[in-house]
Amino acid sequence: MFYLDFQKANCKNCYKCLRSCPVKAIDARDNQAKIIESRCILCGHCTHVCPQNAKRVHDDTFVIEQLLSKKKDGVLASVAPSFVSSFGLDSFEPMREALKSIGFTDAFETAEGAAAVTMEYKKLVQSGKYENIITSACPAVNRAIQLYHHDVLKYLAPVDSPMVAHAKILHARYPKSEIVFIGPCIAKKREAKESGIIAGALTFEELAEMFAKRGIKLGFDGVLTDGEAAEEAAATAGGAKEILPNVKDGKYHAKFYPISRGVIKSFDDLPSGYEYIAVDGVKRLDDALDDIKNVSGVFLEINACEGACVSGPCAIKRKGGTVNANVLVRNYTNRAAADAIADYPSLAAVRQPLTAGDRMPTDDEIGQILAKTGKTKPSDELNCGACGYSTCREKAWAVVNGYAEVEMCVPYMREKAESMGNVIIENSPNGIIVCNSDLKISEINRRAEELIGIKSPEYIFDCFDPTHVFKAAESGHASHVEKIKLEKTGKFVNINIVPLQKEKAILVVLTDVTDKVNFDAELDKVKADTMEVTATVIDKQMRVAQEIASLLGETTAETKIALLKLKDAMLKEKNS
Repeated sequence: MFYLDFQKANCKNCYKCLRSCPVKAIDARDNQAKIIESRCILCGHCTHVCPQNAKRVHDDTFVIEQLLSKKKDGVLASVAPSFVSSFGLDSFEPMREALKSIGFTDAFETAEGAAAVTMEYKKLVQSGKYENIITSACPAVNRAIQLYHHDVLKYLAPVDSPMVAHAKILHARYPKSEIVFIGPCIAKKREAKESGIIAGALTFEELAEMFAKRGIKLGFDGVLTDGEAAEEAAATAGGAKEILPNVKDGKYHAKFYPISRGVIKSFDDLPSGYEYIAVDGVKRLDDALDDIKNVSGVFLEINACEGACVSGPCAIKRKGGTVNANVLVRNYTNRAAADAIADYPSLAAVRQPLTAGDRMPTDDEIGQILAKTGKTKPSDELNCGACGYSTCREKAWAVVNGYAEVEMCVPYMREKAESMGNVIIENSPNGIIVCNSDLKISEINRRAEELIGIKSPEYIFDCFDPTHVFKAAESGHASHVEKIKLEKTGKFVNINIVPLQKEKAILVVLTDVTDKVNFDAELDKVKADTMEVTATVIDKQMRVAQEIASLLGETTAETKIALLKLKDAMLKEKNS
C-alpha cells in the first residue's frame, strides 16, 4: 500500500532527500525521486528537506468520512497529545467538540494509552531482566530496528505503542465502535493498518482540511462553525462565538510524550539501575542504535523526528516552531494531577525481524560497478556523498539493486565532461581562445597557435587587432568579423567573438578561410581574364560584321543598276 511518495516536482538531481534518508529508501533514477516502500520507515524526514515541497502522503480522509457516515455503532477518535501545539489549544474539550461535530461519536486523548505504556515500561525496568531497554512509542524507530538493526531487537520494549494501547483500551470499553487515530505522524498509518484493531489514521494536516471544508475553526478561542458564525453575527456584529474550553486537570503525565524526553518525564519517579537517555532525529538514529550494543543499563527513549512528535512530518507548523510547541505541551501537561491508570488489557507486543528484500551483491559485482566510474583501487573511492550515499560502495550496492544509476557519481561525471570537453577543444578544426575582460588568454588550443603562429601567447593583442574583441566585451553582444589577415602566418580567418557573462570571460573562435580567400582571388583573376578575352573577341566580330555589311551593300547596288538597265532595254524592244 502506498503511504508516502513525491509528487512529480521539478526534481533537479540534488539528491537532498537521499542524503537525509537514514535507510536510503529513495529510488533516484530517471530524474525523479521515488520512495522504496519495502525499505522506508516512514519517518518523513525526506519531505522536510525537499526544496520542491513535493510531499505526497496517502490521504485517508475519504475512507474516514465514509466510515463516519455509515458506522452505526460509533466511531471514536484517539487524538495524539501534540494536538495542543498543532491546533493552538490549551484544552482538549474544543478538539473533542469539533470532532463530534464532523461525525465522530466521541474523542479521547491517546495519552491515556501512553500512561498505560509508561506503567509497562516501569515494570520492565523494575524486573531487571533487560540489559538495555529501547522505548517502542515511535513506529519509525521500531521499523528501523526490525529492518536494519536485528542485533538490538532484543532491547526493543515488548510493549504496544500508545496508539495501539489506547485502541485496546477503547475497544475494551466500547467493543462495537471503530477507532481512528489522529496525529502528526505518517508512520502511524502503516502501524494502524498492521494493528488490525484501528480503522484508520488521519494526520493533523488531513484533519485540518476536514475542519476547513466544514468551516470549523480551532484555536485558543475554541471552535467556530459557519452556522454558528451566522447566528452570532446578528447579535454581535460578526463576532466569533466561543465554545468555552472545559479546563480541567489532565489525568496523565504521559501527555509529555510528544516532546523530547517526554517518555522519561512521564514517570512519576525513575527506578534505579538504568541511565535514562533521550535521542531524537534521524541523523542520530543509526549511531544511537549502534552505540547501545556496547553499553548496558541504559533506558533509551528514541524518536525519529528531531524535537520528537511535535515536529512530526504532518504536524501543523506554528510561529515559534519546536520551542513554542514544547511550551504549549509542557503548560498543558503540567496541569495533570494524576499519572496512573488501572485495569487495562494486555499490551504485550511481539516484533519480528523484517527484511527489505534487497540483494547483497558480491565483491566482484561491486568492483564492476565501481570500475564503470573509474574507481579501480581504494584511493579512487572518494566517498564524497554527492550522490546521496555515504560511500562509493554503498552507491554501487544501490546500482546493483536498481535504486541508483552509475551516472549519479558527480566527480566521475564532472571529470568525464571535462575530459570530453578537452578532447573536443584540442581536436577542433577551429582555433579556440578564451580570455578575461583584460584580454589575457586563459585557454588556447593547438589549432589557434598554428593559425596565429605564436606559441602560448599571453594576450589577445599579441595575436591580432583586438578592437572587435574590446567592443564585444563592452557591449556584451556577440560579433562576427570576416577575412582578417593574421600578420605572422598570412592566414585569413573569420572571427566569432562571444562574451560569456556568467563566466566573466570572452570566447574567440578562429575559422581558417585562407583557402577560400585564395580561391576567390584566383576566381576573380579568371573572371577578369575571361572578360578581357571576351571583349577582344567581340571587337573582332564587330569589325568583320561591318566589313561584310559594306561588301554586301556595294554588291547590292551594282545588281540593282544592272537589273534596271535590263528592264529598260526590254521595255524599249517591246514598244518598237
